[in-house]
Amino acid sequence: MKQTANALAGLISDLDLRLLRVFKTVVECGGFAAAEVELNISRSAISRYMADLETRLHMHLCYRGRSGFALTAQGRVVYESLMQLQADLEKFRANINAVHNRLVGKLHLGLTDNTITDPHSQVPSVIAKLKQLGPDVQIVMQTTSPNEIERALIEGRLHIGIIPCHQELPGLVYQPLYWETSYLYCAQGHALFALEEQQLEPSLLAQHDYVSPGYKPDAHLLELQALLKTAAHAYQMEGIATLILSGMFIGFLPGHYARQWEERGLMRVLLPDQFNFKTSFTAVWRDEAQPNQLREACLNELRQTYGIESNSAF
Repeated sequence: MKQTANALAGLISDLDLRLLRVFKTVVECGGFAAAEVELNISRSAISRYMADLETRLHMHLCYRGRSGFALTAQGRVVYESLMQLQADLEKFRANINAVHNRLVGKLHLGLTDNTITDPHSQVPSVIAKLKQLGPDVQIVMQTTSPNEIERALIEGRLHIGIIPCHQELPGLVYQPLYWETSYLYCAQGHALFALEEQQLEPSLLAQHDYVSPGYKPDAHLLELQALLKTAAHAYQMEGIATLILSGMFIGFLPGHYARQWEERGLMRVLLPDQFNFKTSFTAVWRDEAQPNQLREACLNELRQTYGIESNSAF
């Protein structure tokens, strides 16, 4: 038994598969003579290969001589095991080929907060298409600030981020997707809330406390903020909205996000023709040579959804 176990260990790690192929051909041809033609090698070479295989396995595999060719009981076990091995190899090959054509694994996706109400955000649609392509794909969603998403991308903790473009860091690729428009708001209880539209003017707005977004603003927002009196900072939209709803601050919110309070009469927009700015939302990913099938599939769905040319950054 110990000798047989050692032989099997050798089979797994050292045995030349050529010997097994020769053995299989000899069995299926019914002897050395017919196998000589099939393998295109001499009968003496076949005999030597068979002897080598028997030596490696410490088994007597077949009878050969004047009475003809026949497998021993051990030979039948080896042949049946060889057929099972061949079937397993085919299954392995089929599974590997399937992996090349089927999406599997986890996609780590980073989003900024409160974009779900934006009709231009097609992330739910992109995820749906991705799941149709790969039902076994797992989505790991992280919602946080643009700065944290960029940091997670650089560190390899995220595959793709979708964020407002406020800077472009080295090592990351930025692809514009759509534009978001923000306006200046105050809430019920604020001194500006009940004024008529004609009573509002920039100099009046400059007298009231303004909540500034904590991320780096673009040039247009910087110009608008220079006309206002910054008295608070918030790093997420929900924080800005909370301070506005206190009735003590004015601040910028995306129009789609503020609409829920506007429709209930809890917020109003202030001088929308003058105090507005657009933000480019971008897909961001790490610039690296190593391909990632899931990331590329998601980027391809984003490209198709937003009608981006194939020769773009994607």
